[in-house]
Amino acid sequence: MATSYLQIEQLTKSHGDRMLFSDVTFGINEGDKIGLIAKNGTGKTTLLSILAGRESADSGTVTFKKDLRVGYLEQTPVFNPELTALEVCLNGNNTQGQAIAEYESALANTPGTDLVEAMAKMDAASAWDFDEKIKQVLGKLGIDNINQKTGQMSGGQIKRVAMARVILDEPELIILDEPTNHLDIGAIEWLEDYLKSSRVTLLMVTHDRYFLDRVTNKIIEIDNRKIYTYQGDYSYYLEKRQQRIESMTAEKAKIQNTLRRELQWMRRQPQARGGKAKFRIDAYHSLESRHNQINLQDKQLELGVKSAYIGSKIFEARNVCKSYGEKKLLDNFSYTFARYERVGIIGHNGVGKSTFIKMLQGIIKPDSGSWDIGETVKFGYYSQEGINLDSRKKVIDAVTDFAEEIVINNGVHYSPMQFLQHFLFSPADQQKYIDKLSGGEKARLHLALVLMRSPNFLILDEPTNDLDIVTLGILEDYLESFKGCLIVVSHDRFFLDSIVDHLFVFEGDGIVRDFPGNYTEYRAQKTSDTKVNIPIKKETATSGNKPQRVRNENKMTFKERKEFQELTDEIDQLTRECNQMDIIFQSGEAIADIDKLALRYQQIKDLLDEKEMRWLELSEKS
Repeated sequence: MATSYLQIEQLTKSHGDRMLFSDVTFGINEGDKIGLIAKNGTGKTTLLSILAGRESADSGTVTFKKDLRVGYLEQTPVFNPELTALEVCLNGNNTQGQAIAEYESALANTPGTDLVEAMAKMDAASAWDFDEKIKQVLGKLGIDNINQKTGQMSGGQIKRVAMARVILDEPELIILDEPTNHLDIGAIEWLEDYLKSSRVTLLMVTHDRYFLDRVTNKIIEIDNRKIYTYQGDYSYYLEKRQQRIESMTAEKAKIQNTLRRELQWMRRQPQARGGKAKFRIDAYHSLESRHNQINLQDKQLELGVKSAYIGSKIFEARNVCKSYGEKKLLDNFSYTFARYERVGIIGHNGVGKSTFIKMLQGIIKPDSGSWDIGETVKFGYYSQEGINLDSRKKVIDAVTDFAEEIVINNGVHYSPMQFLQHFLFSPADQQKYIDKLSGGEKARLHLALVLMRSPNFLILDEPTNDLDIVTLGILEDYLESFKGCLIVVSHDRFFLDSIVDHLFVFEGDGIVRDFPGNYTEYRAQKTSDTKVNIPIKKETATSGNKPQRVRNENKMTFKERKEFQELTDEIDQLTRECNQMDIIFQSGEAIADIDKLALRYQQIKDLLDEKEMRWLELSEKS
């Protein structure tokens, strides 16, 4: 029988009059690797914080196995700004760091310390090369300067230092809140391999679906304040959750039919209903209660906004160069962007991905070279820094400041209140102050403010960091039908596989490579150094979630999109030439070189037939 590490009994927590979760009960056993799934704003981070002892519950109990070593990675770690990355890791809850501290104290002749005893503890803890181990783990997570103070680091760098510290502490149970945020793909894959192969027990919240699928062996879902447990990975969870929803839908339909008949009976009883009929009245109310408990509304984010018209000219980059000191980010980058192109940008942190998209929009100027942007291009920019809003304002007031009326979808008018409801902000939620919103709710608000302007060129810089899995699935559906251009910087491999046609791979030292495929194809080729045919997996839509999928053969590739655009232009040109010849032939005037003109006319007709046939073939693809 597996050893129980943690038992949670009837845990309840609310913020003000808002109930986050109620009577939550589940256990964690040795060897469990659990993914916790719930919508934004339902208390995932709060639950982890309670388990880590940082917050208290309103009621219920949390019981750990005696002397259990627990590590906790919070969503936004905070350290003494004067400590270096090395010192943060040394000051963790690890025996090596403690042994090193005692040894250094003994070397300094601190009273009450014994050098021989300290050296013995160093031997017992294998601490002599611990600083080298720290350096290795930090390096794998993208921190190369171990002596940099945390006060000089970005939030993402601090998160990576905190992750390293948790790993180095070697706890028996690790609690992780969004561990993949701010990690580049290489670091994510290293962490994925570490957690998968390690014997550590794990409870984590993450939106990274590949990470969930490859690391977890159990999924716990909080839905409508209830707990559902699935013994399997993320793909298994999707399948079983769909079965649960179908079963609940069937049950609700059956109850509705019974209630309809019972309601008719109730309405036929004009007087007090006592005696033999009382059991039926009680049964009716019991049935009504069961019906109300099966909550299948499952509100979803509605992204019915459309893009503005975009012309054939998008942008052209000509010999763009950008450096910061000796660090070269772009070196003579040239590229002509086509209509409806979808590009993913990947690369290690610090190689210039965010700088690239800011240069494209004119936020940052290149050192040399130029960007030529089409006149019809209307950028929509979702930045990883978030949007600068007054945190003291209410949600509805912040949106009204941007626009008192929102016009989208070919002239459909919305008030700010109506528009926000499409993004799951109920009238009550709209009265919240911005500083009281969860990270996911702020991300949804940011997305609403970007899309309300109906952009035709979306630039998304790490859009997956704070959105829940359901919202991500709906965003992917929206982007698949988005009639515009897209550039996305993301470390979310599933997200990249779902929406991009090709990749800009930032390799460092100013080198940008164009890879004609999605991330899974890129990873396969990088591993084998040969082109790999990736098998197709059939999709199953499950409440906005999608299983892993790669290239859809019924979807245009990047090259086919370019060919389709070229065919459109060629057909337009040939049609114009053909129409001009028709005018000449119908004029009744004498025509010089009529044989030559007639031959050209027939050639154009043949070309049009050929190109229109190919255009139709490609247009069948989504």
